[in-house]
Formats: sequence, structure tokens, C-alpha cells
Amino acid sequence: MPHADFDPVEARRAVLERMDEAARAAGREPSAITLTAVCKKQPWDRVAPVLAAGQRVFGENRVQEAAERWRERRDAVELRLIGPLQSNKTREAVKLFDVIETLDRPRLAKALADAIAVTGDAPKLLIQVNTGEEPQKAGVAPAGADAFIAACRIEFGLPITGLMCIPPFDEPAGPHFALLAKIARRNGLADLSMGMSADFPLAIRFGATHVRVGEALFGPRQV
Repeated sequence: MPHADFDPVEARRAVLERMDEAARAAGREPSAITLTAVCKKQPWDRVAPVLAAGQRVFGENRVQEAAERWRERRDAVELRLIGPLQSNKTREAVKLFDVIETLDRPRLAKALADAIAVTGDAPKLLIQVNTGEEPQKAGVAPAGADAFIAACRIEFGLPITGLMCIPPFDEPAGPHFALLAKIARRNGLADLSMGMSADFPLAIRFGATHVRVGEALFGPRQV
């Protein structure tokens, strides 16, 4: 159960303050960095106060969970899919999400292109890069990122706007953020979704435009 003394509104204020400090320390405008509130598996009584406090960008891991939570509140928020997407869920996903951050394979690229053509809905798309080349984790390998970005743009005609990564939990995150930023720069991509509760100030230093914060906002996830 949620801790009775945990205040998500105060937690959000603290996160935004740390984001502001990190941006200014890096010589960046705080307004250039967006907080994505990761609400997967969080009860609505944690999410509702954050929404009421003015949070408008939320990250979800699963299409169905997001649909159930936001269907009646869809106009109030920007929804970002930050979890893996199955090819057979693409039509639902392009209708529901403003941004899909986890494009990572040609089959999914084709499915998204087909879904966009059929529905007319065209969310922004980020490519997930497996910067640590972890076999259990989704994402294109860094060495294949340039070719995959080109294929998404040229072969599939997809609106790729940026990159996303999840560094290995047992390695320093900085080199992974630096690698993602380097790939983005040479491919002319502006959006960098990187940094989570434990390391988002560091991600801002390396150029993150979106940080994905869950537990620092909402407390431990429900299981």
C-alpha cells in the first residue's frame, strides 16, 4: 500500500526544482527539459494529485493499462509510451499515444507505418538504443543505430524525432547518455529521452530533453 505520509505534489515540486538546478548548472534553459511522470502500476490516488498540480506529460509502459487509465481524461495530457510495443498493438498505440519512445526493430517500424497510414494518427517516434548492448533489454545496438534511423526515415517514412535509452543499472550512466547524445547529433535528432529517478540530473547535463521519473514522484510502484 502507498505510504500515508508520501506527498506526490511535494515530490513533484522537489523534482522540478532539481531539474531546474541541473539545467542551470549545465548552462541550459530549464524550459528545454520536460518532466515525464512515469505512472505505470501506480494507483490513481497517487497520480490524480500530480495531474491536479499541473503535470501534463505522463509515461506508460503498456497500451492497455494506459487506455484504461486515460481514456476519459485523454484531452488533458500528453501520453508517451515508454515500454515495449508489440507489432499487433500498433493501431491502438498510434491512436492513444502522442509519442512512442520504443521503436527498435524493422518489423515494428513497418507495423507503425501501416498503422499510421490506416488511422491517420501520427505520433512522434523515438528510437530506443540499447547503449549497454544488454541481451535481455530491448533497443537497437549502437553500431546499428544510424542504419536503422535511415531505414525508418527513408524506407518506412516515419517521423523520427529522437532517441531513448535505459543505461545498465550496474554501470555509470554518464557514458551511455553521452553515447546517445552523440548518435542523436550526427543524425540531426533533437529529442533525447534519458534519465530516471536516480540519475536525471546527470542526464540533463548530457543533453536530455525529457526525463522519465517514476518513484521519485509517486513512491514505490505497486506490485
